Amino acid sequence: MRDSLAELNMEAVKEVCLEGLEAGIDPYRCITEGLSKGLEIVGDKYEREEYFLMELIMAGEIMKEAMEILEPHFEPSSRRQTIGKIVIGAVKGDLHDIGKSIVISLLRANNFEVYDLGSDVPAEKFVEAVRTQRPDILGLSALLTTTLGEMEVVMKKLGEAGLRKSVKVIIGGGAVYESFAKQIGADGWSTSAVAGVEQCKRWMKKGS
Repeated sequence: MRDSLAELNMEAVKEVCLEGLEAGIDPYRCITEGLSKGLEIVGDKYEREEYFLMELIMAGEIMKEAMEILEPHFEPSSRRQTIGKIVIGAVKGDLHDIGKSIVISLLRANNFEVYDLGSDVPAEKFVEAVRTQRPDILGLSALLTTTLGEMEVVMKKLGEAGLRKSVKVIIGGGAVYESFAKQIGADGWSTSAVAGVEQCKRWMKKGS
């Protein structure tokens, strides 16, 4: 599954997803140990300029197809207790939701209620969603370094609206890094979908 995604082979990814389910493999494990690892390889190849924007877009489409196969096999949310609520979106200027799609799937698999704002989201829309949805966590995504500044705009607008202290903020995506997260005042950061979800789970366990 990992290798098929890394090689951008959509038909092979779909086939091994089905085979995994038939073999009784937990769909969550298919994501964490298979698809997410493949996505990391795609990201590494992009950084080394072995893959380019078209390949990233293709990887995102493959992820969507795989999620459509796996998600119906997650335990129905009606049987689980929601552990927290998160608003998530890709910031203004960033049209990519490659990583965000897998993060959302992992969050839902871990009993989070997710309110997805989509991509190319202006700061004002994030602020309004925090005001109306009252989430425990706000997730900001950026794949492109050129859109990092928008994350800082969101943080500033949250402060101006008096909402900053009401929500934990985690930033993620290929463009983020630790010192930037500290610079803008985010509570956490991650370039890994799995690690980001684990951080959100830790916050909820602490009752934050």
